[in-house]
Amino acid sequence: MQLPIISDTPTRSPSHSIGNDPNARGRYAVISLGCPKNLVDTEQMLGRLDEDGYNMVGSVDDADFVVINTCGFIDSAREESLGAIDEMLDLKRQGKIRNVIVTGCLAERQQGKLLEARPEIDAMIGVFGRNEIVSVIDRLQSGIEEQQKVFRPAPIKPLSDAVRSAVTPRHFAYLKISEGCDRLCTFCAIPKMRGKHYSKPIEQVIDEAKRLGDSGVKEIVVVAQDTTYYGKDLYGEPRLTQLLTELDKIDSVGWIRLMYFYPMYIDDALVDTLAGAERILPYIDMPLQHASDKMLKRMARKTTRSLQEDILGQFRSRIKNAVMRTTMIAGFPGETEEDFAELMDFAEQQRFEHLGVFTYSIEEDTPAAKLPDRVPKEVADRRQGELMALQQGIAFEWNQSRVGTIEDVIIDSPLPDEPGVWIGRTRAEAPDIDGIVYVTASDEEQSIKVGDMLKSEIVAAEGYDLVAVAL
Repeated sequence: MQLPIISDTPTRSPSHSIGNDPNARGRYAVISLGCPKNLVDTEQMLGRLDEDGYNMVGSVDDADFVVINTCGFIDSAREESLGAIDEMLDLKRQGKIRNVIVTGCLAERQQGKLLEARPEIDAMIGVFGRNEIVSVIDRLQSGIEEQQKVFRPAPIKPLSDAVRSAVTPRHFAYLKISEGCDRLCTFCAIPKMRGKHYSKPIEQVIDEAKRLGDSGVKEIVVVAQDTTYYGKDLYGEPRLTQLLTELDKIDSVGWIRLMYFYPMYIDDALVDTLAGAERILPYIDMPLQHASDKMLKRMARKTTRSLQEDILGQFRSRIKNAVMRTTMIAGFPGETEEDFAELMDFAEQQRFEHLGVFTYSIEEDTPAAKLPDRVPKEVADRRQGELMALQQGIAFEWNQSRVGTIEDVIIDSPLPDEPGVWIGRTRAEAPDIDGIVYVTASDEEQSIKVGDMLKSEIVAAEGYDLVAVAL
């Protein structure tokens, strides 16, 4: 049975070495679910397992144990995580694998409930216990009966991610600059799973970025729960501007992409830094969640539609070719048709290049779970569909406007079963979440390989995707 290393992108070829080393202490397969921040945790655990002599394999049939790094963010993510756990436990019952180890956000949030329902899980390691992975598996592989199944130490300051075994293609990587979140958005359980906000020191982040660049990474994607809050805990004030100034000096990296902005602590100095940067892309991911002041207040977002419009106006007017990504929530408790109409109006006016919509998901132990005036599921689903239909027209029109332009395209992979066709992205597409670019060579003798950054002419638009010819 082949096992996808990253569940939502099973066709990607990881740079991590996969094989059957006869001298390995044990063989394992891994399933990594959820966000890029969780993926960094996965890579850190793999790096420690590699250092300890374990060997990752590409098939459960060849594995002694399976590590499942789970997501617990919303209902669909939890269902995906539980499905993966149940599938691996079934293989354990059949004698095909020896151990199942569950890590990550679901293990952090629901350890007692999860273990009670699935006692065959051999160990559960919470978000802040990732460094325990080697000692836990050493004991399991040695046949030592584990009295303690849950490893969930208290939240700690971010650990170095320098020891990593990448599962992304070699040419791009995620760089986590902080852990946890101090925001108290009423719909979100992230602070309960990942603790308070802790920033890595600037020197540590720069060192990790240089290591990535020296290893061949051409695109670094900066991630955190709240990127704009970076440094507030360490330095008494946000230091994202200073961090980006230093990152922009790293010659070995071609692109730096920014994710997870929050609409606070965005000042003139930060916008000027983004506008004048050499390597930082004019791509900003800033989840706004809503545009109705009433909804933003109920969500405890500490912002208003007017403030959001001002920030977006600054980005658009001062950063050349700015590309904006955001996410919204439809069906939040108390959302009326008037609130939703305001959200639709905001999206139509702002014309985001990329916009995703979640229907509200009840998260236990969050303030929103206790709010009255629940929106019926069928109404929330309808609103989600209407907003996505609006966004589809905006995105398709924007892609059509790009036909005939020349853009740099980074090559991610060959297109399966289509010789001579490659999959890539421009500055305007983040890995895995945005559209893609299908690239062909302009010359039969032209050689294209993964990781190349090619000047290409956009010759057609196909919905959310583009077609280009490498020049």
